[in-house]
Amino acid sequence: MDTMINRSILFLSILLIGISCKEEKKNFSPENGPVAQAAVPRVDAMPNEPQPYQLRDWKKTTQLFDQYVFDWSATGPFMPLIWEDTMKRNVNQKTFGLFTCIGDVRQGAVVNNGENHEALGQLGAIIGATLVGIDKSNQDGRNYVKMSQNYFNKDNGWNIIQNFTNKGAHVGGGYGNDYWYDVYNNVLFYGMANYYPKTEGNDEILRAIADQFYKSAEILDQNYSYSYFDFKEMKGGVNHIPTQEDAAGGYAFILYSAYVKFGDAKYLEAAKKALNALQGQKESRFYESLMPFGAYVGARLNAEQGGNYEVQKFIDWTFDGDATNREGWGVIVGKWGGYDVSGMVGSTVHQGGYGFAMNTFDLAWPLTAMLRYDQRYARAVGKWALNAANTARLFYPSEIPDSLQALPNKKALAKEAIAYEGLIKESNYPQYKGKTPFAQGDGPQWVKGMPEESMFSLYGSGHVGFFGGLIGGTNVDKILKIDCVAADMFRSSLAYPTYLYYNPYKDAKSVEVDLGDSMTDVYDAVGREILMRDVKGKVSVAIPADAARLLVSVPAGAAYTAIKGHLLANGVEIDYRYPTPKK
Repeated sequence: MDTMINRSILFLSILLIGISCKEEKKNFSPENGPVAQAAVPRVDAMPNEPQPYQLRDWKKTTQLFDQYVFDWSATGPFMPLIWEDTMKRNVNQKTFGLFTCIGDVRQGAVVNNGENHEALGQLGAIIGATLVGIDKSNQDGRNYVKMSQNYFNKDNGWNIIQNFTNKGAHVGGGYGNDYWYDVYNNVLFYGMANYYPKTEGNDEILRAIADQFYKSAEILDQNYSYSYFDFKEMKGGVNHIPTQEDAAGGYAFILYSAYVKFGDAKYLEAAKKALNALQGQKESRFYESLMPFGAYVGARLNAEQGGNYEVQKFIDWTFDGDATNREGWGVIVGKWGGYDVSGMVGSTVHQGGYGFAMNTFDLAWPLTAMLRYDQRYARAVGKWALNAANTARLFYPSEIPDSLQALPNKKALAKEAIAYEGLIKESNYPQYKGKTPFAQGDGPQWVKGMPEESMFSLYGSGHVGFFGGLIGGTNVDKILKIDCVAADMFRSSLAYPTYLYYNPYKDAKSVEVDLGDSMTDVYDAVGREILMRDVKGKVSVAIPADAARLLVSVPAGAAYTAIKGHLLANGVEIDYRYPTPKK
């Protein structure tokens, strides 16, 4: 944390010196009108008020998952769900493993020396728990953050985070032959490290990752049309897996984060080139999870580096479901069997549509963080979050009728903490034909011998913290409070608390907002107005019909400065798209 604070102080000192000749106004009144909201057609097609509606307590769900899955003393069938890996691959320390799904026959303490466990699930679980306030660097005497360093595969010469600590331990794909696994796991590791800057050894790994991705990007020369990239031989390859051009979005996130952290300009230039490559695509190449990071980093580069990236293109490619490398991959819109199911991420065409828990939870990360830099999408993100938060509850066996799930007689095993892998319109299991929507998992189809309980997904459920830490309710049903700072990782400057509120109703609504004990000004970055001055505690904020507010809590009495398209309060940016008024 000290590194982040020192960097922020330095940034602000330089910034304040640069604007010292500008007039700072403590009685400032914004002179620009509201920010026009960008249309996202796929979101516009979602219902304003999804039915039937129920907001699950996502923070509690995240806490329950952590308590259940990280319980080393749990007993019973398939328990415990965690074990110790004593092989000390890559780093001279023991690490831990989590099952990918309940009863996964490929995993456990006595299978393949206990080495078959996935970074994808474990890193997501650490970030998710952190977002709801659980310190995973010191939990019951264990430092799960440091133990995750074993995924840094230096023993095989790749020198990046890979999905497994040892290639030989894994049965099947997903290790060095499928681009998104290698890229996204490094995105996740960077994300985890953002919250634990004092962890011994993390900085060295982050630097090594950045260098490998920089070298890779230089060799790729803005051509990401590969199924995977060999980071030892430094060359791309094509196999039976589709090419994954949206890997460039993950590169951009890693390299820009490295630039902010280490200050090396080569990472910034490489991040720009990666995003140029993504923007240069003629059609959507959304494969699994990386496209929306193009939107997030694009918005940041526009705001912080004077870029001109087409954020709208990246957003549409994320939502539209018209990917050509992975047919139909995007965000689902529709009503299945009386249930509004809009907002899930997955295939829009497979068996009529198949949304996945992990992908749906993860989309909240880049979308919420993006809004601080480009508030044109506030209404769209708010409406998506409302639909997604409602639909995602159907992944959980206690939230969907017994007749619409694969294992109603096993729901006690999930303990309100573990979800099915996904929700499908028409089940691909013959015995469940005709039931819609249907909660299920693909575990029994992965390898021979998988029990039916493998439909319960730990790897997907572990990412629930992206909802738990970012999405909460208010005193008005269907109006959510969405944190837009918590997942904005490796920020280049300080940020005041910033929350999104979307009103789906046809009439204006007043929402109770708790500002805490400090005197505060409330700035709405969508309306571009200071709604309140010198207030604290619980206040009532009016939100217009079918509209969003992006509320920034500014210290009362702050000096406001408009300069070069930014609005600052006490030197801290509160609006990155604020046209400097003409005198």
